[in-house]
Amino acid sequence: MPTRIHIPTPLRAYANKSAIVEVEGRTVGEALERLTRTHDRLRSHLYSENGKLRSFVNVYLNDSDIRYLQNEETPLKPEDTITIVPSVAGGSESVATGAPARHGAGEAPAATLTNEEIRRYSRHLIMPEVGLEGQRKLKAARVLCIGAGGLGSPATLYLAAAGVGTIGLVDFDVVDFSNLQRQILHSTADVGRPKLDSAAESLTGINPGVRIETYEVALSSSNALEILQNYDVIVDGTDNFPTRYLVNDACVLLGKPNVYGSIFRFDGQASVFVTPEGPCYRCLYAEPPPPGLVPSCAEGGVLGVLPGIIGTIQATETIKLILGAGEPLIGRLLLFDALRMHFRELKLRRNPDCPICGDHPTIHELIDYEQFCGVAHDGELATAADILVDELKEKLDRGDDLLILDVREPLEYQINRIAGSILVPLGELPERVREIDGTREIVVHCKTGGRSARAVEFLKGAGFRRVRNLRGGIVQWVARIDPSQPVY
Repeated sequence: MPTRIHIPTPLRAYANKSAIVEVEGRTVGEALERLTRTHDRLRSHLYSENGKLRSFVNVYLNDSDIRYLQNEETPLKPEDTITIVPSVAGGSESVATGAPARHGAGEAPAATLTNEEIRRYSRHLIMPEVGLEGQRKLKAARVLCIGAGGLGSPATLYLAAAGVGTIGLVDFDVVDFSNLQRQILHSTADVGRPKLDSAAESLTGINPGVRIETYEVALSSSNALEILQNYDVIVDGTDNFPTRYLVNDACVLLGKPNVYGSIFRFDGQASVFVTPEGPCYRCLYAEPPPPGLVPSCAEGGVLGVLPGIIGTIQATETIKLILGAGEPLIGRLLLFDALRMHFRELKLRRNPDCPICGDHPTIHELIDYEQFCGVAHDGELATAADILVDELKEKLDRGDDLLILDVREPLEYQINRIAGSILVPLGELPERVREIDGTREIVVHCKTGGRSARAVEFLKGAGFRRVRNLRGGIVQWVARIDPSQPVY
């Protein structure tokens, strides 16, 4: 009887867009081997060059991680289901350095309730799980949300409405039109404003009794411990791996619960990390994927309502932790597939060999997370293979013989393009490389330069010599050369 393998959204492009693939196999390893034999483009995403499963991809048999069974030798039985769970970065954009911290005015509210607050929270007060004592706990609580974007918006709105006394926000960005499809803290009138200003205004409008503390900075190894130490619960709404590992490690070092959420296209994940005897994010994903392998929401897109669902789950878990009520998502990974309207739950375990929360930790302080994740620092971004949009425009105006290769997806190509470019999506490049004329000078571009850098690396490895990456991609081209085209 064939085994059903659940393919996550980021990998479906390499499996003929299938959400479920059925294969035969006596063990998990045999099933995965037949999967990658049928869909060979999946192999490089699941296995490293030495043939081992990649550390940023976990494989579950039913609801159990195969690392705690017999790994790939785990035998299969009829009705077994295999689920592939890659790390996902989606959330809120918060990477670059910003301005100094800004803090809310006034003192934190005392943990007593006024008559007005009793009216406001009356539906809580008549619940046995909350009551007056629970509402006082919420008012006395301090919660920090990393990111005021897709996940941070619904999470903080509901935390403010619930009466969490102090909410901290870390973000450096300004509101952009592209945010409004999902970041419900912000409105059209807020475009161009700092997100922290817009967020504080929205949260205060929901509940003026909540103290809002803002930090207009990029969270980094130099400031994370200082910022996080004054809060009870940390809500992770980031969309990049360096900050995600930074938040996890800072929470472990400080002993702060980490309420995790991530989103991509139609898929979401949620869990609660860093609690006594519970796992941390590194227990799930010991190492990050190589830069560019897992697309961000800016590259792959996200259903607008999806962060509302996952962010609300994060708010729910935060409230449960504060109240000490129910069963938080500790040791459990919640997976949500919006296309199928399907929730699944997988078991997580604390890894005794985890480098930061294990029995014998090797990480005792915060590290350089951009280096750990293989992300170049700002001063290292330019390479000899880069070409600026102004230089490309000069070459085109001179009539130089150029092949402009667009490695975005077809839907992106429909929005804007460089005249005369040819479209070969990055995922199809290995199969269509023979379509590329190696006798011409090739300029590769994507949206902002990440995917095209990977394409340049691949083409050079395939023997192409004159190939360059358009720095800043189509976004920079539209901004500097052709502003008549739309941006996305």
